[in-house]
Amino acid sequence: MKNWKRLFLSLTISAGLLASAVPAIAAPQQTSVKVNDELVAYAVGAPVNDKGITLVPLRSTLDAMDVKLTTASDDTITAIVDGKTITLQSKLTRINGVTYAPIRIVGDATGYEVRWDHTTRTVFLVSKGEAKEAFPTGGEGFMWEVESNGNTVYLVGSIHIANDNLYPLRKEFEEAFAEADYLGVEIDMSKAADAAQQQLVLSKGTYQDGTTLKEHISSETYGKLEEILKKNGAAPSALDAYKPWVVESTLASLKSAKVGYTESAGVDLYFIQKAIEQKLPIIELESYESQLSMLDGFSKELQESSLSATLDNFDVLESNVSGIVEMWKTGSDEQLLELTNSFSENEEYNKAMLIDRNIDMANKIEGYLENGKNEEYFIVVGAAHYLGDHGIVKLLQDKGYTLTRK
Repeated sequence: MKNWKRLFLSLTISAGLLASAVPAIAAPQQTSVKVNDELVAYAVGAPVNDKGITLVPLRSTLDAMDVKLTTASDDTITAIVDGKTITLQSKLTRINGVTYAPIRIVGDATGYEVRWDHTTRTVFLVSKGEAKEAFPTGGEGFMWEVESNGNTVYLVGSIHIANDNLYPLRKEFEEAFAEADYLGVEIDMSKAADAAQQQLVLSKGTYQDGTTLKEHISSETYGKLEEILKKNGAAPSALDAYKPWVVESTLASLKSAKVGYTESAGVDLYFIQKAIEQKLPIIELESYESQLSMLDGFSKELQESSLSATLDNFDVLESNVSGIVEMWKTGSDEQLLELTNSFSENEEYNKAMLIDRNIDMANKIEGYLENGKNEEYFIVVGAAHYLGDHGIVKLLQDKGYTLTRK
């Protein structure tokens, strides 16, 4: 497997940072919404699928769900459901004067099950407990269970980018999450827009000495970047301020988003949003600073070779994103192990991205297992961290734990 596929483990780190520098994504696709099998007729606005996320006119959709909207501003929604006031955090979008919100977040928060039928491009909102036809899940995915000292930890393998076709997750994921006392993630990506995080990204991801990207990579690599930027409607120098690892991830994020795969639909953010809604404590196994420092610490040679390979394969990136998503859906340990082992092609990358991080995360998971508090933890980290000789599963087994594949 070529080294440019490795970037999908860290794709979300710089995604969305350069919105002003990259060209606009293609126009959203229209879709339909049914509430308990009744088609919602929108007098103003219409549902759209934007970068893999289904957005709906907020007020009209809530009315069809028999939910009264109270306020919607500053990415905060207040509504009345069955006589009770609920508040949820969700990114709001204004389109032609109409307020839109992600339908999955709104549906989950108001007590509806959300189902997606890709063949008819229809979102079904089904009242829990109502009779309904069976909908297939988005796939098997990866989950292990481990118990010790009265504590239970569920280990979930995530993919950081996806689309609505990945959902609904199978019931075992939802049931385990429902029992959790804590959600654990690599980093809490809901904080990505915080000023402090953005400043951290800029301080590590841009040149601080007055130089530009052109002075740090070969003329051949820079020429390939210029051509791709021009083809996508951006200025050839649009990314000159940024280091190669930021440029690489930004290009991959842009390409993936154009075909509907985004970090907004990733398994990490799906459970982070649910945790925020339910006021479930979120713990971080790593930090923005540690992940960014790792990426920024890669050698000049590795950064350029990875960027060059991404540029060479830019036109087929989306098919490989699709391949990784399909791998997750199969839940195949063999395919996941093949992907994980491909990272060993470069010793520097493999040690920093997987080996060292896996050791640190396994040690923290051991701490959760042994704290004696009779708690349940739902841990979601990149799927490629689990298998192989240096994977979290084997590291925990070597410590004497028994893990059960769920």
